[in-house]
Amino acid sequence: MRNRSGGDRGRDPAAHGATARRRRNTARRLARGTRVIGIRWSAGGTPDRGAGAETEVSTSLRVAAAYGWRLIIVGAAVYAIFAALGRFQLVTLAVFLALVLTALLEPLVSLLNRWMPRSVAVAGGLLLGIVLLFGILSLIGANVAGEWEGLRREFVGGVARIERWLEGPPFHLRAGTLSDLQTRVSRFVSSHRASLISTALSGVGQLVEVLTVGVLALFCAVFFLHSGDRMWGWFGGQLPGRGRHPVRLAGRAAWVTFTGYTRGIVVVAAINAVLVGVTLFVLGVPLAVPLAVLEFFAAFIPLVGSPIALAVAAVVALAAKGPLVAVVVVLLIVAIGQIEGHVLHPLVMSRAVRLHPVVVALSVIGGSVTAGVPGAVVAVPLVSVVWSVYGVLRAHPRPPSTPRGG
Repeated sequence: MRNRSGGDRGRDPAAHGATARRRRNTARRLARGTRVIGIRWSAGGTPDRGAGAETEVSTSLRVAAAYGWRLIIVGAAVYAIFAALGRFQLVTLAVFLALVLTALLEPLVSLLNRWMPRSVAVAGGLLLGIVLLFGILSLIGANVAGEWEGLRREFVGGVARIERWLEGPPFHLRAGTLSDLQTRVSRFVSSHRASLISTALSGVGQLVEVLTVGVLALFCAVFFLHSGDRMWGWFGGQLPGRGRHPVRLAGRAAWVTFTGYTRGIVVVAAINAVLVGVTLFVLGVPLAVPLAVLEFFAAFIPLVGSPIALAVAAVVALAAKGPLVAVVVVLLIVAIGQIEGHVLHPLVMSRAVRLHPVVVALSVIGGSVTAGVPGAVVAVPLVSVVWSVYGVLRAHPRPPSTPRGG
């Protein structure tokens, strides 16, 4: 039998086929390994870089696209949630007020619960809160009624003083400008009496809505104070086992932040109201108590509420006491803003709210654009709660593992 030479072995069909298969497999492996960097291989086994350059996508663009569609989905979900809340605005506002009442009255109810049953403690706490609210309202009414006649005389003289002041430098207004303005206002009222009456009637409808929201908030607050922890426990029990721990953490963080913000803003508003009331009383500005109460409620809108309330007080001081007292009230706006921003908020609310002032301002503006005054009130606590929940879930991404057999 004849031995085959090297050339004969190279021309063996079986060996030639095995070599060709090895070359094809090697080419496939190289193609798979280099496809991720955008290099194509030609039919002859050489890289075709010109063709791969057209399909290559940079890493930064892929990362941006991945974050982009996720942000679009999150934005759509947030928009859907706010649209649903806006659809049921009265119910949402009632639940928010109920949570505020719960946060404010829970320490009192817990204190009363030491000596009496929980139901009686809830009823006693709500009764004390209602008595305090009506006491403040009656104090305002009595103050306005007692000062009304003197206030009317002071306003008549104040308007005359303002007119004489505007006629001089640097304004040099024409004499009788304010009188002409009053005449035009009276003509407008007489010519649009029907529309004003319809507006007043619609205001009655809005008053009914306000009363409905108040009753619903009070009704919800009763159950939140009595068995809010059991209600939250029942809600957590309906979730899957793996989702209960993060929901429990998120709920605890949200409630701590919300109660801290609510109690802190009440303390800040009360201090601002006392400062404004005492200052206006010392200056002899009329309606000092109602203006102080206005400052209290306006302080619930951060950054913009207090300046607006004090601007009203400055107008009253200008009409009743003249420009000098009005300038003092304007300086009071600056002083209270500095005290609130650099003393009260760091001491009272730093643990509950850790938001940059720019975020607070944008939240207030966004809330007011979305839902008016209620939106401006709700915006900051809502953003604070969301940020707190995000921080807790980011710090505890997974529930603690349970040992086997435990």
